[in-house]
Amino acid sequence: MTLFDLSNHVALVTGGNHGIGAATVRVLAECGARVLVTYLRLEDEHDPGIPEAYGRNRASDAEHVLAAIRAKGGQAIAVEVDLADAATPRRLFDLAEGELGPVDILVNNASGWLADTFRAGTTDPLGRRLRRVSAETFERQFAVDARGTATLIAEFARRHAERGAKWGRIIGLTSGGPDGFPGEVSYGAAKAALENYTMAAAFELAHLGITASAVYPPVTDTGWVTDEVRRHVQESTDLVHIVGSEEVARVIACLVSDHAGLITGNTVRLR
Repeated sequence: MTLFDLSNHVALVTGGNHGIGAATVRVLAECGARVLVTYLRLEDEHDPGIPEAYGRNRASDAEHVLAAIRAKGGQAIAVEVDLADAATPRRLFDLAEGELGPVDILVNNASGWLADTFRAGTTDPLGRRLRRVSAETFERQFAVDARGTATLIAEFARRHAERGAKWGRIIGLTSGGPDGFPGEVSYGAAKAALENYTMAAAFELAHLGITASAVYPPVTDTGWVTDEVRRHVQESTDLVHIVGSEEVARVIACLVSDHAGLITGNTVRLR
């Protein structure tokens, strides 16, 4: 028995080779959606504050995700792309339409994450390496989380309107937000931009039957959670849970289902 019926829908999920993205791909496929998975293998410098498993996850392709879906009879394809490339959105939607059908679910999950700061110092309180804010750290994160989100939404909306579609879903994964994200300042700012683009889409595209919301997960163990992170969560007055990726993916599946037609223009904070 599936969580929600997403048969006859086609989803595009970015950053689907590990973590929340991979779990979302699996859950949407289990619900019957045909899914195009994007990924970009990243070779991070060794960081003593981050488990090696997280680096391996970020450097992986999406074949293990596709294998899990196909083993259960689902349909998915994957492509490695750089969302910072202006030609990528058109390429992705052309591929999806040619292989799976028109995209009516867009999940903007991919991130150019790295930790940067305005402060002096080389590590954050969790022992992770920090960089100074620079044009490089800005570009890496805004190119994917902000510009990539905007251009994918624009391509989604253009094609949706041209074919006269009446149903669509847009989800963006966020963290940090408008109040700032100390120790991950460019990441937080780029996610604030993602939220803003998503909220604008909710209102501008509502007449086309499209809903758009952002999902703000709790601390999610995608391979980076250490004992120090667990202690930090236990001591925090703001954080509640450390969850697995599939728990977040199930919320996303709900939000893109027919059951959530009235949920739009929201940042859904999970704790």
